[in-house]
Amino acid sequence: MLKTAEDQITSLFTITGNEMDSDLRQIMIRLLGPMSAHVNNKPVTPSAAKQRQIMALLALNAGRVVTISTLVEELWGDDPPRSFLATLQNYILQIRNRMTAALPGDPGIRQVLGTRHGGYLLAETACVTDVDEFGQLMADGREAAEAGDHRAASDQFGYALKLWRGPALADMPTGRVLELEATSLEENRLGVLERRIEADLALNRHADLVGELTVLNARNPMNENFCALLMTALYRSGHVARALEAFQRLRAALREELGVEPCPRLQRMQRAVLSGDPALEPTGNGIHTSY
Repeated sequence: MLKTAEDQITSLFTITGNEMDSDLRQIMIRLLGPMSAHVNNKPVTPSAAKQRQIMALLALNAGRVVTISTLVEELWGDDPPRSFLATLQNYILQIRNRMTAALPGDPGIRQVLGTRHGGYLLAETACVTDVDEFGQLMADGREAAEAGDHRAASDQFGYALKLWRGPALADMPTGRVLELEATSLEENRLGVLERRIEADLALNRHADLVGELTVLNARNPMNENFCALLMTALYRSGHVARALEAFQRLRAALREELGVEPCPRLQRMQRAVLSGDPALEPTGNGIHTSY
C-alpha cells in the first residue's frame, strides 16, 4: 500500500515532542535547492562554503564512509594545500561544534558524525534528507504507474517534484564529486517530471498540460521526450498545426547544434500527426506504444 505522499511532505522536516524524546540526535538536511541543516529543528547549516560541501557529501552518502581522498578531491581537486589533513579535520570539528551547540550537554554528537578509518561517516539512522524522500516518492510513483494507477502515479511524482526548491546544491560551490551528484539529481528530476506528465496524459489532462509543456520545450529545445509529450498534448487538444511546429523547432535545433535528425520515434509521430492516426488519441496509457 502506497504511503500518503502529502503527509510525507508535510512532516518531512518536522519532529514531534515524542520523537525528540526517543531520538535526541536527528539531523535533517535539505539539498534539493539551497542547503539547510537542522538538529532537532535547530539550524546548524554551516556558513563556510567548504563546510557546506563536506556536509552535503556526507548527507548524500549517509551510512557510508566518505573517504578522506574523496573529500580532498571535492574540496581542492588536484591541488590540495600542504596542510590539507589538518584543515579537513578542523572543518569536521567546526561542523561537530555547530551540532553540539544545538544540543548542549549531549555527548553523542560523535555518534552522528563519526570518524572512521580513512574517512568520516554520517549515521544513516540519525539523518533524514529530502534526497532520500525524493527517491522514495519516485519509487512509489513508478510502482503505481506499473500497476496502471495513473492518478496515484501523478500524485506521487508530483509530490516528489514539490520537494525541489531550486537546483540541487544551489547555494554552494561544487567540486568534481558534488558536480556529478548534482547532475545525477537533475537527471532524476527531469525523469520524474516526464513520468508525471505521462501519467497526466493518461488521465486525459492534455489541455491542462499545453502551457507547462510549451515552457519546458522552450527551456529544453533539444529534449525529444518533452517534444513528444507536447506534440501529443497539442494534437489531443485540437492544435494539429502547433504540434507540427513543435516538431519543426526540435528538428531545426538538432540540425543546428548537432547536425542530426530527430529520432525515429519523433519522425513516426510527425507522420502520425499529418495523417491523423487514431493511435494518437487517448488510450488510457499515455502516449501510444507505437511512438
